[in-house]
Amino acid sequence: MTASYPALRLRRTRASAWSRRLHAETVLTPADLIWPLFVAEGEGVEQPIASLPGVSRWSVDGIVARGREARDLGIPCIALFPYTQVERRTEDGREALNPDNLMCQAIRALKDAVPEVGVLTDVALDPYTSHGHDGLVDAAGYVVNDTTAEMLVAQALNQANAGADIIAPSDMMDGRIGMIRSALEAESHHNVQIMSYAAKYASACYGPFRDAVGSRGLLKGDKKTYQMDNANAEEALREVAMDLAEGADTVMVKPGLPYLDIIVRVRQAFEVPVFAYQVSGEYAMIEHAVAAGAVERDVMVLETLMSFKRAGCSGVLTYHAAHAAKLLG
Repeated sequence: MTASYPALRLRRTRASAWSRRLHAETVLTPADLIWPLFVAEGEGVEQPIASLPGVSRWSVDGIVARGREARDLGIPCIALFPYTQVERRTEDGREALNPDNLMCQAIRALKDAVPEVGVLTDVALDPYTSHGHDGLVDAAGYVVNDTTAEMLVAQALNQANAGADIIAPSDMMDGRIGMIRSALEAESHHNVQIMSYAAKYASACYGPFRDAVGSRGLLKGDKKTYQMDNANAEEALREVAMDLAEGADTVMVKPGLPYLDIIVRVRQAFEVPVFAYQVSGEYAMIEHAVAAGAVERDVMVLETLMSFKRAGCSGVLTYHAAHAAKLLG
């Protein structure tokens, strides 16, 4: 039994800032953040992305500078995504297997310069295919599962050989986690983690990201035959269960804010580390609201990130990572 009003006044512990800090149930720190970065060719290159205000593509030397910044801000991990030139894109996405592609160059440079910062790498073919899909496409335009998974295994090994710390398959092909885990073990990459995009929904929120990696104008059709239907929640639990059984160390829900209910359910059902990706469209909505004078950036950034932690996330991939880390001190 608890007391009732007026003996119990729930506002009492909210009356002072020090007391609010003391009674906070959820804590957000820079260590909860993963910073997504886009890699471009060249040297000394910064390419602002119009649909992602404040976000740029960086050449490898710029990526290294961002790595040092992450270290100094207390951000433990960087996620890499390449901008592949059109002439390097093919139907089969074979540039993904090039040991000297942009991803591998950036991985090696980061591990040489700031080895204490983790490097997470995207495993999917959409930055490399001429059709913009995450896998190989048959004559009918269907993304085929098993041959795509074989390519993803080779891509994952290529990144692991370059020094990646976390392999993050974002393609949503069935069975690829088990195949990648077996291949990593066979090649003695025992400590390379797998963070599976286990519940990745077909979403309207990915447009700016596709601009950033150069696939929006190339995409033929949509990705609804492999990314999840946003009407489904039970299916997300099945996807997570499958990936954990195949050897995923951690799982991700993507996008973030529209799927907080999925994060809660995954955390409660499996009690494993769950991450969320606050995707490009979510970031852009905040920035456009700031530009319109509708919200205050600092407050909105921290509030949305806190919502992920409150829902049960171990960490969040966010383009606001550096800004949030500065606010958090």
